[in-house]
Amino acid sequence: MSAPVEKLLRDARIDLILSRIEKDSSVINEVISHLNSEIRSIKFNSIHVLGLLEERSGKGIPKLIDLLGDDDWSICREAVRSLGKIGSIAKNAIPKLSDLLSNKEVSIRKEAAIALGKIGNATDQSIPSLIMACNDEDEEVRMEVAKTFGELGADAQEAIPQLMKCLKDVNWKVRTASAQSISLIGRETITAIPSLISALDDNDWRVRYRVINTLSEIGERAVPHLINKLTSKSAIVRKGAIDALSEMKIADPKIINSISLLLTDNVEAVRGKAADALRNIGKESIPALNKALDNANTKMKRIIISAIGGIGKDAIQAIPNVINKLNYPNQMVEYSQSFFSSLKRMILTFFTDPLSGKASIRLEAARALGKIGIDSKDAAIALEHALNDPKYIVRREAALSLGKLGSDSTEIIPTLIKTLDDRNPDVRWRASEALGVIGINNDSVISGLNNLVHDVCDYVCESAINAIDKITEQSVED
Repeated sequence: MSAPVEKLLRDARIDLILSRIEKDSSVINEVISHLNSEIRSIKFNSIHVLGLLEERSGKGIPKLIDLLGDDDWSICREAVRSLGKIGSIAKNAIPKLSDLLSNKEVSIRKEAAIALGKIGNATDQSIPSLIMACNDEDEEVRMEVAKTFGELGADAQEAIPQLMKCLKDVNWKVRTASAQSISLIGRETITAIPSLISALDDNDWRVRYRVINTLSEIGERAVPHLINKLTSKSAIVRKGAIDALSEMKIADPKIINSISLLLTDNVEAVRGKAADALRNIGKESIPALNKALDNANTKMKRIIISAIGGIGKDAIQAIPNVINKLNYPNQMVEYSQSFFSSLKRMILTFFTDPLSGKASIRLEAARALGKIGIDSKDAAIALEHALNDPKYIVRREAALSLGKLGSDSTEIIPTLIKTLDDRNPDVRWRASEALGVIGINNDSVISGLNNLVHDVCDYVCESAINAIDKITEQSVED
């Protein structure tokens, strides 16, 4: 014989009660009846079960509201929690929940704020009470109150001035929640823009991150304020303004020009952020990136070329400039495996580029052409020349990019076949991989790849075998 519900409640067998309710919904009424129990454990667990049942506990709402005034603070708190879980149909509890925001027990105040957010029905009583609770002495309460405003959405517009003040709260969690809620409230958020802009230099990165997201969600209305902050004395503020504009991805000439000026900023991190932002904006940024590329230092050239590559095939306008950065006189000398030829090239390269700075630029240019040169014969030819570069990292990247260009690289098959004999295994690996992607099936290609099947490096062997398999499979399909 099954145990009575009262015993299960007293013993906190919540799982068994829920199981019984799934079989017989009338058990809910029995649980509700035990809200009047004189035994604390039965009363407490009845409240808890009703919260877990959410909207199915609708009939128990009046009694749960009565329990908000219980002398036992833990009973009161559990009733608050359950009403919040029940959700919007518990809107009659809002007046008492609003009053509980000033309760002497901190955990009750916190749960009341959470419950009001879950019920989600802003009233003339709840909003003023929540605004007052923004000054609660407990930081957890203040944080939950700030979150609740966001859950209430547009109906909480009158809380925006208070949330703006909360952006200066001593606790970072409160500041972060406030910024997020300002964004969620939505309409009329423009009034909070100055306060959000001021918070861009918050000393906690989590707050800055949320503020940046909020400003980007506000959109075009925040643009003039953000552009003004691009000239701030604070590098943190400049970076924050760039990030917000970057997330908006608005291809406006004024935004592009303002950000492009920071490609020469005296702080490296700001310069990097500016390049990333222009990449996010897209092809409209190419003229600005092209212009900056010619006058940038070595490291910045790499960053700008990477940004151009990130734009992809829409960056076709930048191909000539990127090719120019890939070109190197020694590439016109055919690569040779011989020791003396390699030594000569190394010596010449050392005197022309002792710190390999130019090589790093060529490396990035080769990588970018694999992304932007999809339909460009000029890009394929430049990459073919780069297979003779004195630096193996450039040869490796050129081979990889030719593979990405795929069928557009068919004319340079002979050079790729020669590259299969490169002294460096990484170059042989990428060259074999590229031939597999291009998929041209002829005796020279297959012979060259077969020579790598027993290469000293396992990964080169594997790549050659995979390339042969791809080529033969494509031939069968054709």
